[in-house]
Amino acid sequence: MSATQRWIILADLDAFFASVEELLNPALRGKPLIVGGDPRSRSVVCSASYAARAYGVRSAMPMSRAVRLCPQAVIVPPRHGVYAEHSRAVMEILRAITPAVEQVSVDEAFLDITGCERLWGTPRQIGELIRRRVREERQLTISLGIAATKLVAKIACDVGKPNGLVLVEPGEEQRFLAPLPIERMWGVGKVTADHLRAYGVATIGDLAAWTEERLTATFGDLGRALYRGARGLDDGAVHAERERRSVSHEITFDVDLDDRAALERALLGMSDQVAAQLRRQNMVGQTVRIKLRYPDLSIATRQATLEQPTDQGQAIYAQARALLRRNWHPGQPLRLLGVGVAGLLEGGGYQLELFDASDQKRIRLNRSLDEIRSRYGSKAIRRASQLPPGEKASGEGDVDQER
Repeated sequence: MSATQRWIILADLDAFFASVEELLNPALRGKPLIVGGDPRSRSVVCSASYAARAYGVRSAMPMSRAVRLCPQAVIVPPRHGVYAEHSRAVMEILRAITPAVEQVSVDEAFLDITGCERLWGTPRQIGELIRRRVREERQLTISLGIAATKLVAKIACDVGKPNGLVLVEPGEEQRFLAPLPIERMWGVGKVTADHLRAYGVATIGDLAAWTEERLTATFGDLGRALYRGARGLDDGAVHAERERRSVSHEITFDVDLDDRAALERALLGMSDQVAAQLRRQNMVGQTVRIKLRYPDLSIATRQATLEQPTDQGQAIYAQARALLRRNWHPGQPLRLLGVGVAGLLEGGGYQLELFDASDQKRIRLNRSLDEIRSRYGSKAIRRASQLPPGEKASGEGDVDQER
């Protein structure tokens, strides 16, 4: 094996959210489990255990359809903060193997282990080390694909799920890919797959039989990517500097909403959640974004830059509300509303003496609320201003903060 041979690993935690829920509640193990919202709403499946997947349940599927496929499923609401903590711990395990880690989602990352053999052994031994550490230290299973390119590593990981390790030797890429269904090709969605099958292309091997000229004539620029992909060719590098550049939260309403007061209450709650997530990550952000989805499924996004980076919900909400009022017309129904913060920087942990008395009071209050919610749950305490009109606060579990 050449010392310069490139080796890439795609590491993907198996049914991540569902696996964490099983870890926290062992009574759920082996049962069809769905992590998602109320099936009576427009919520979608966040994660499903493999027992639920046996009934056809898949991530991003409408919850209403999921419960029809698997009516006996146990449904638990998502706890994103808990999942984020487990994700960070697993990513630290990966970074202990190599600093060249590109996290692409909460449960998935590419690693470039080129040259790591002298530290950890062969690529397969490195893969086994990762699986063992994740299992022993986090009690989770992780699937790995190992190859010379990101594209083949990704496909190999998918083939090996769950709890698998698939290594494709350099030079064996086309032989490995050839028998796989065309849907396994990274970047081929349902529409493209249906189009290819209409031409008699059922496997990646079928696709590899097409010339580049024929593919580009039929599919344009996509044809060049398909030609290279069918041969396992991919020059993409692992970008270790890639970090999460935004934090966001969104709500899909049970019914289309056109009431400004209700939309602003939703904005307020989401702004608080985004701010709390920033503080947990010791980050501040400078760009506030809102996302609007209309009943026809069209989407609009708008953003504005703050004078100073922040991790405070009040500042995020004030900008988000201003964006909503400038870009949404009263009476115009919305299907979804979202808030996000981008332009993230390391910088949590304020020096209170740099702020005036009012700001210091607000920062201390938010820190206290974070502590209460971390101990008793995200719904343990709410702003009085988040309550719908006519809902009288009992005084217990509610707090009236400055907007």
